Amino acid sequence: KPKTKRAKRFLEKREPKLKENTKNAMLIKGGNANLTVTEVLKDIYAVKKPFAVLYKKKNITRPFEDQTSLEFFSKKSDCSLFLFGSHNKKRPNNLIIGRMFDYHVLDMIELGIEKFVSLKDVKNSKCPEGTKPMLIFAGDMFDVNEEYRRLKSLLIDFFRGPSVPSIRLAGLEYVLHFTAVDGKIYMRSYKVLLKKSGCKIPRIELEEMGPSLDLVMRRTHLASDDLYKLSLKQPKALKPKKKKNISHDVFGTTYGRIHMQKQDLGKLQTRKMKGLKKRPAEKSAEDGGVSPKKSKSA
Repeated sequence: KPKTKRAKRFLEKREPKLKENTKNAMLIKGGNANLTVTEVLKDIYAVKKPFAVLYKKKNITRPFEDQTSLEFFSKKSDCSLFLFGSHNKKRPNNLIIGRMFDYHVLDMIELGIEKFVSLKDVKNSKCPEGTKPMLIFAGDMFDVNEEYRRLKSLLIDFFRGPSVPSIRLAGLEYVLHFTAVDGKIYMRSYKVLLKKSGCKIPRIELEEMGPSLDLVMRRTHLASDDLYKLSLKQPKALKPKKKKNISHDVFGTTYGRIHMQKQDLGKLQTRKMKGLKKRPAEKSAEDGGVSPKKSKSA
């Protein structure tokens, strides 16, 4: 239980919500990380800011053998995504990307860096901090192979940024492109340039911005189907309510079906003209009897 109002506010921010906050990522450097891994972590931190926490001190841990330290850091910094960098003779220039569910490791994938070009090496203008990127995935492996499919989901979670209700054309200025071919994953980042085209729609050019990585997949630790399904579960309040008796045709026209009580068409008043009104004999025949004659007044 919180003892101060500040601690109470702190705990309220971490309570479960219908619409969760933007996922934060923690970038951790291993005990024997070299210069390449350190530069990769710094560049990805620059891309991910302000939704990231960079740990500058080295942490001697092995996520595939022991996950307790990762879970401790996740709970401490309130981060559900992590990127761990290390380097050794068996697995040089190693990156482990993963995510948490209820402060426990859900799944993680180990990637090896084969080629790296940093932000500093590309002498171009950069996007401002906090820019939401557009993500493009190319290659059949992202749809065919289960490990690559889970990696695609992980990368979308890691780089997607905050959810926005609307989009402005001038705000689409950053592209992250992932290509899976011949057992490798190529990550490239581009800045979108809107040029004059002589009409309303601008001409688009892509200018390489950095960082760029050539990666190869190594070990994987994937969650079971039941646990993965549980992590995707949404509260009932967020699920869209199904609208009954509404249908759409191929042209997008909306049709609505109305349910009414059964009408007695025999009692409909159809004759409005004076000459078409029913005679007394017809009315009495419909009622099933003879109408009584009016007695003359004396």
